[in-house]
Amino acid sequence: MLKNFKLILQSLREYKIYAILTPLLMMVEAACDCALPYIMSIFVTIIQKADLPGGSIDLNQIGVYTGIFLAIAVISLLCGIFGAKTAAKASVGLAQNLRADVFKQIESFSFANIDRFSTSSLVTRLTTDINNTFMTFNLGIRIIVRAPLMFIFATVLSFVLGGVMAWIFIGVIPLVCLGFLFMLRKATKIFTRVFKRYDKLNESIQENVAGIRVVKNFVREDYETQKMGKASDAICEEFKKAEVIISFASPIMNLSIHIVNMLVCGLGAYLIYQNGGKGDLGPGQLSALLTYGVQILMALLMVTIILGMLSMSLESVRRIAEVLREETTIHNPTDPIMQLKDGSVKFNKVTFKYSKSAKRNALDEINLDIKSGDFIGIIGSTGSGKSTLVSLISRLYDITTGELIVGGHPVHQYDLRTLRDNVAVVLQKNVLFSGTIADNLRWGDLNATEEEIVNAAKIAQADEFVQGFPKKYETYIEQGGTNVSGGQRQRLCIARALLKKPKILILDDSTSAVDTKTDALIRNALKDDLPNTTKIVIAQRTSSVEDATKIIVMDNGHIDQIGTHEELLKTNKIYQEVYHTQNRVKDDNGGATHATHAS
Repeated sequence: MLKNFKLILQSLREYKIYAILTPLLMMVEAACDCALPYIMSIFVTIIQKADLPGGSIDLNQIGVYTGIFLAIAVISLLCGIFGAKTAAKASVGLAQNLRADVFKQIESFSFANIDRFSTSSLVTRLTTDINNTFMTFNLGIRIIVRAPLMFIFATVLSFVLGGVMAWIFIGVIPLVCLGFLFMLRKATKIFTRVFKRYDKLNESIQENVAGIRVVKNFVREDYETQKMGKASDAICEEFKKAEVIISFASPIMNLSIHIVNMLVCGLGAYLIYQNGGKGDLGPGQLSALLTYGVQILMALLMVTIILGMLSMSLESVRRIAEVLREETTIHNPTDPIMQLKDGSVKFNKVTFKYSKSAKRNALDEINLDIKSGDFIGIIGSTGSGKSTLVSLISRLYDITTGELIVGGHPVHQYDLRTLRDNVAVVLQKNVLFSGTIADNLRWGDLNATEEEIVNAAKIAQADEFVQGFPKKYETYIEQGGTNVSGGQRQRLCIARALLKKPKILILDDSTSAVDTKTDALIRNALKDDLPNTTKIVIAQRTSSVEDATKIIVMDNGHIDQIGTHEELLKTNKIYQEVYHTQNRVKDDNGGATHATHAS
């Protein structure tokens, strides 16, 4: 656990000075707070002696101690104010840097790393877990020094003023500590469970917000509300249990203070009476002892509070450290190649599986040679390995065995940015971000001119519908692109990829939501405008790949066959089945015949 805290504290950086100043200020404040009762006891003793026969008040002495008392009180006040200010700066700075560090770490993850964490869990770590860590750190750097020092100073001064009376405090302390430790042990177990429930709650929220249209279409609002309510109620019940346990701290502390006060007053009065008021223990010392008793127990209470918060944040710290400690599975080479010569791709006995523990390969013995400028089609059933195959080209995953050569060099020898700038991928799940259409398209090229944006949109067959919007390319896109249709979203994503001017363009079922006519127009435009770009198209429709240079038929992680549209129609059963299913035209004898596609 200490390793986790050290890792988290590395994010302090420029705020480290505030984290160091805060405990120093708290040390001075604790010393001042413990000195004040001692000065007050001297006041009481001076006044007591003045009441004795022949006694008198030395005004100079009173003035000196008044000045000392006020000076110490002011110093304590200033240390408290500045300590709270530096603690706030240190803790807020830690939270700020920690969010940036965790987010940057997530951005560096490969797909293999991302697969280990759910999206909802990462959101919880970036929000709830960091908030818990921030609040604990804020209190911790003030209390973790102040409370122990106050305990030590108050205990020492109790022995100085009260002698044997101070053993009353020592006797009560173990009982208080045992009660607090028992509560913390119970509460920690609950907090460990509750953050897993937070992940489930965030997952439910994320799914519902992202899929609100589906929820409404299937009239599942009541069901999802109940589901959300159960997740929320589960967290509520866990926190109730924890709060009930922690709430015993205050009654235990109050009872301890009352017991200590009763014992100090009772035993102190007895000793004063026995000594006839002439011993070392007088009303001034007794008053200071009562104050020190409260300070000792309050110091224990403060330690308990911080331990309680610590018990809640231990799981948060572990979860944050888990992300920060995660090693990305894909690294830049030490001396990377900074230029991609062309769009040629060669798979040489490539196998791949998503994790070392996986029982079977997702891809097995893939041999494939794609020349620069080729138009390659890939067809196969769901789970056949189509998307997995193309994800290896831009190193979203690394191959397990074999050799993958892109542009004449092994793919792992390239600088990652260089490689991915030259390989544009339009994934199955098309994502647009909140902002204007132009902003979204400029993800492909931040410096793209208006003319380049329009040209890319025309190739992707997006310009026509964009021109129909009142603000055209300045039309605002809602988060996730919810205010445009699926087909429009796909075309905008294709245009965004084209602005990268890639040497390899991969369309992973990226025209599934457009009609066959628009699909054909996109293919023809890609062929005419990007003749030297290697185009790899994954499709469910044979019409989307029938004019490809060659078509790859995938089956269960293997290449079943490679050929042209005509060759595969004659020899490949998988391709024939897909083709005839999509083209239900019967001849006079009831047999399936070829149909004419819109092209």
